[in-house]
Amino acid sequence: MNIAFVDLKAQDAEVRREVEEGWRSILDRTAFVLGDEVRAFEEAFADFSGVAHCIGVANGTDALELALRSVDVGPGDEVIVPANTFIASALAVSRVGARPVLVDCADDHLIDVDQIEARLTERTKAIMPVHLYGQMAPMRGILEIAERHGLVVVEDAAQSQGASQDGTGSGGLGKVAGTSFYPGKNLGAYGDAGAVLTNDPDVAQRVQALRNYGSEIKYHHPVTGFNSRLDTLQAVVLSAKLRRLADWNDRRRSSAARYTELLAGVDGVETPTTVAGNEHVWHLYVVRLADQETRDRAITELGAAGVGVGIHYPVPIHLQGAFEHLGHGHGDFPATERAAETMLSLPMHPHLTTEQQEYVVARLAAVVR
Repeated sequence: MNIAFVDLKAQDAEVRREVEEGWRSILDRTAFVLGDEVRAFEEAFADFSGVAHCIGVANGTDALELALRSVDVGPGDEVIVPANTFIASALAVSRVGARPVLVDCADDHLIDVDQIEARLTERTKAIMPVHLYGQMAPMRGILEIAERHGLVVVEDAAQSQGASQDGTGSGGLGKVAGTSFYPGKNLGAYGDAGAVLTNDPDVAQRVQALRNYGSEIKYHHPVTGFNSRLDTLQAVVLSAKLRRLADWNDRRRSSAARYTELLAGVDGVETPTTVAGNEHVWHLYVVRLADQETRDRAITELGAAGVGVGIHYPVPIHLQGAFEHLGHGHGDFPATERAAETMLSLPMHPHLTTEQQEYVVARLAAVVR
C-alpha cells in the first residue's frame, strides 16, 4: 500500500472542472492580475474567516511581512516569536528589519504564554503567535499580555484555515494576520499564494497599497511598496477549494479522531491534544515517540512500507544558520529541541481512508514495539 503524506491529486480531482472553466474565462478575458476573481475570493475568504477584510498576496511569507509593515514594525523593534514554528515566521520579522525574540513551546507544541513576559524588553513592538498544526495558540493569555504592555498582536495563521477559538476564527483576534495558501495547506493553491486578514479598515487599505508597489492610484506611489499580488488564476483555484473547505476540515477531524482511537493502545506513541476552547482543523497530525532513534527508525521503516511521513520541524529556528546572529545554542529552548527530536507527522488529508489509517498505525506500532 502506498499512502501519500498529502494527497493533492484527490483534491484536484474534486475541483478540476471548476478550475478549468474558471481559467478558460480568464484566458478569454486576459484578466491575469487583480481580476474580479481575486476580489470575489477575498470577500469569500473574509466571510469564511469571520473578518472584515482579506487582501490576497503572492505567498504566506509576504503576507506576514506585509502584516508587520502595516502596523509599523520595523528596524530596531523586537517581535516575540515561538521557537517551535516554520522558519517563515521568523524570516518575516527579519525582512522588516526587526529582531525575532524566541519563546519556547509548551507541551501542546504552541508558544508557552508563561514565558513571554520574561522575554519582553523596551524594544518589543509585537507578539506573533503561530497557530500550529491546525489549532490556535492560547490567544486569551497573549492578548492580555499585549494589552498590559501596549503591544500589537500579529497572527501567523498559515496552518489554521477554518480553525477557531472560543467562537472566533483564526485571524480574527489580533490586529492583523497573515496566512499561506501553499499547496499542502488546508486551503492550498496550485503554487504559492497567501493573504492578510484584518478587521481594521486602515490596516487593510495600507496592505492593499503595499502589495501593489505602494500604490492606490496607478503610477502614484506615495510609499515604498512591493509586487506581491495574488494571481487571478490562483484565486480561481482557491475559490473552488474554499467551497469545499468546511467539509474537508470535517473529514480531517474525523481522521484525527480515528488516529487517536487506533493509537490509544500503542505504548510509546504520544498523541496530540486540543487546547480547551479550540476548534482544531488538523493541518497536521503530529505524534511524539520515545526518542530520536525510534523516530528516525520509524521514518525509515514507514517509508519502506509505502507510508509518507514528515517532521515538523527537524531543526529549530535558534539552531538554523540563518539565525546564528541571535546568539543561541543547544539547550536554550529545551522543549522545542525535544519536540524536534521526537515528533513525527502522520499522513493527514481530507481523502484519507480508514483502511489507510489502520495500515499506518499497524506499521508504526510494529516499530515502537
